[in-house]
Amino acid sequence: MKKTILSLVLVVTMCLSMFALFSCDKKAAAGDFVIPEEGFDTETPVTITFYHTMGANLREVLEKHIAKFNELYPNITIEHQQVGGYDDVRDQIKTEITVGNQPNIAYCYPDHVALYNLAKAVLPLDDLIASETEVTRADGSKEILGLTEDQVADFIEGYYNEGKQFGDDKMYTLPMSKSTEVLYYNKTFFDEHNLEVPTTWEEMEEVCEAIKAIDTDCIPLGYDSEANWFITMCEQYGTEYTTATGEEKFLFDNETNREFVAEFREWYRNRYVTTQDLSGGYTSELFTMLESDAGNSYMSIGSSAGATHQRPDKDENGNYLFEVGITTIPQVDANNPKVISQGPSLCIFKKSNPQEVMASWLFVKYLTTTVEFQAEFSMASGYVPVIKSVADNETYKTQFLDLADGGEFITALSVKVGLEQEKAYYTSPAFNGSSVARDQVGLLMQKCMSENNIDIKKAFEDAIAECKYQAG
Repeated sequence: MKKTILSLVLVVTMCLSMFALFSCDKKAAAGDFVIPEEGFDTETPVTITFYHTMGANLREVLEKHIAKFNELYPNITIEHQQVGGYDDVRDQIKTEITVGNQPNIAYCYPDHVALYNLAKAVLPLDDLIASETEVTRADGSKEILGLTEDQVADFIEGYYNEGKQFGDDKMYTLPMSKSTEVLYYNKTFFDEHNLEVPTTWEEMEEVCEAIKAIDTDCIPLGYDSEANWFITMCEQYGTEYTTATGEEKFLFDNETNREFVAEFREWYRNRYVTTQDLSGGYTSELFTMLESDAGNSYMSIGSSAGATHQRPDKDENGNYLFEVGITTIPQVDANNPKVISQGPSLCIFKKSNPQEVMASWLFVKYLTTTVEFQAEFSMASGYVPVIKSVADNETYKTQFLDLADGGEFITALSVKVGLEQEKAYYTSPAFNGSSVARDQVGLLMQKCMSENNIDIKKAFEDAIAECKYQAG
């Protein structure tokens, strides 16, 4: 029997959690949150738990703002816990859901939410977002429980829309901090040889050819994630990838997708490009090599949050060996750019006590809409803030963005590019099996690029079949 233990756990999860989680009113069991007539009780103590992956420097920022949040709501105690990496958070919550012991709030990715929702464990946020219930804070000021129109409009649209990509038109998450993919390039080399930074994939091929003519031993471009590359190309071409609705969810086997994979296969065979899996390590390792090293790269597509890993060492005089430039990744149509959105969001889990739910929501609202927190968290983490108004914050602007360069302040330069391309972010459907699709298209790219005499059409068919099998 080749079905995974995970499938069995999910079945148990669905059965047990329906009883453990939804012993409250029937409407809540159907997935809606009923805001009590009396609203949020600011007098009675309530404790909420928050699972995340923050290291020490980010926990310091979090704890500073928990103290600020408690000035507004002293009756809310926030117990936060670092639970390893993102997959560790997912696995721990997956187990805890079966006995109704899940946290109130957690870092999440879309496929995590789809997994939790097999047990209908995640609270839809729509009623909370729309609530006009007034809450009086400890300092006497008032706020509505929900989000104002200005607060919703302040979110970077692509980040916000990630919360409602689950096929039922409900909102399940708010974005916490985000990264994206950017193109890092050796600006010193490009300037020396009068090379234009590519804005389209056609231009990228021409630049790779020109770089190979200058340095025959190099591999001009490194792209860390084959899966991101495939999914992004689907978005840029406007072709099908997956859907969260209907019986056929895996739709990526089509002619246009096969054609771009075949094209990138030729790039790989011409030694224009390599990837993390094909090269055996992050492509930043090739990018930060000296120009004289055989097999080095002059461009690297990777996470905006990993900018410091794309920076070379310093020479004996304390100068970086070359200057790094950062820009948006190449596009099929530069006038209609599409780039991936990555990084954690926040979800709230269903609880029988409505005061816990509202306290959780108020804290999530604080983290995602407070300019000072988003600014400080971005500067400490290198992630892109999720609200646009952060860019206008004087401290963030003068002490971070205005210092952006391709050396000491490369993180700021990376974030700056992330903010500038805020209209380009896309979201992919999330459902039980969406992570399988992501894994399979990554393997598909790797296989089609590297294997000799491969039948690309059959490779696509096999990938679709494996997605269906693994997803059940």
